[in-house]
Amino acid sequence: MFLTATIFVFALSGFLRVATGFDIGLSTKCVVIPKEMDMCHKIGYSEMRLPNLMGHTSMAEVILKSTTWQHLVHTDCHPHVRTFLCSLFAPICLDTFIHPCRSMCVAVRDSCAPVLACHGHPWPDSLDCHRFPAGEDMCLASLTKEYKYLHKVLPKPACQACPAVEEFFTHKRILEVFCDNNFAVKVKLSKKRTIFGDQEYNIECQVEFITQGSLLPYETQSMIQQWLLINENCTQRMTPTHRPMVYLLVGNIEEGIILVNQVYRWQRRDSQLTLATQKWRYHKCL
Repeated sequence: MFLTATIFVFALSGFLRVATGFDIGLSTKCVVIPKEMDMCHKIGYSEMRLPNLMGHTSMAEVILKSTTWQHLVHTDCHPHVRTFLCSLFAPICLDTFIHPCRSMCVAVRDSCAPVLACHGHPWPDSLDCHRFPAGEDMCLASLTKEYKYLHKVLPKPACQACPAVEEFFTHKRILEVFCDNNFAVKVKLSKKRTIFGDQEYNIECQVEFITQGSLLPYETQSMIQQWLLINENCTQRMTPTHRPMVYLLVGNIEEGIILVNQVYRWQRRDSQLTLATQKWRYHKCL
């Protein structure tokens, strides 16, 4: 079974320490979060204040500016990235503004800035963490330590050079490669253009094998989906047309980092890859 990529959502409850904040000195109104702001749906509330904490005064401006961040949210670079960005672009409609705490900003920045750098963008000045409250009594705070302990820390995808796509190989060579790595995931990729003209990818994964400790197949699928979103330049190369393409991604998980070392094009009638994955169940590495 293929697992289709999903977008993770995080409710606001649990982040709010107190229902007070800092006003930006503008007359604001409550409006429904528009359908175009996909990243700020299902976050625990449906209305936002306008102007927002980014200084956007019209809904058209909010939609335009927020869509540039949707891709980062989809990479799931940090558990709080959606909450952090939506608190700024679509702040909850209360009597006063609720800012994100500086600690939340720093945590999101430290995890997500490398993802932006992978795409050639620095962490923007508009999200300078020093603009947010240093304390955690009147702002959106990070998750509690107790909550963190309940969640498994998974390896993170690395921003890396794209492995060359191999199209000519034997099943014996593939088995040798399997022995030198600890995961292989079959990936089906397709793309389409959004209403804003950006590329959007549909990613479906099926784990062929994983030998990395206690990692479960669905966790490996999720991590490979993140790798493809973070390394979008590789994903673009693998989807030259809008037709669905199938690949086998093989790699290692070392010191909490996911690295893809080999990419094989899986043709519809490719007997060598099929044979290799079948023989792998009984294969003994030297």
